[in-house]
Amino acid sequence: MTQETHVIELGQSAPDFTLEGVGPQGETQVESTSLKGKPYLLYFYPRASTPGCTTQACDLRDHLAELRIPGGEGLTVLGVSPDALGALEMFLTKQALSFTLLSDHEHKLAEAYGVWVLKKLYGREFMGIERSSFLIDAQGRIAAFKRKVSPAKHVAWVQEALAQL
Repeated sequence: MTQETHVIELGQSAPDFTLEGVGPQGETQVESTSLKGKPYLLYFYPRASTPGCTTQACDLRDHLAELRIPGGEGLTVLGVSPDALGALEMFLTKQALSFTLLSDHEHKLAEAYGVWVLKKLYGREFMGIERSSFLIDAQGRIAAFKRKVSPAKHVAWVQEALAQL
């Protein structure tokens, strides 16, 4: 197995994307160009409805009202995984998530962010998502990022990153 890792650096333009997803109002399509003008959080997680991903998503849900950008506006949160729309819809509904989940089933966005990586589990190697989070500023640049995010500590990192905007 080979992997080509893209290097993401602070201040660089965030990779553009158009992805299908599921939000509180149902199926949607999100384009990065429509997000410019206001900061947003793009977080990558391996698989919907797994323990770590559920912990991370529910913690974000529970603290979403506290995640404010300078000026007091709420932060747009987008979760990205290689799951199909059906799995995302079940996850969003079961956990009553109040933000949008995007399907990157071909992992193109994950590759652009360098989070589609070789993983090892119980002696087996496979390609998958490295749990990572990216805060994109109003100009569409990478303002902060964290790789190998701890699901239980993710919200604290987001709050710290927002304070630096």
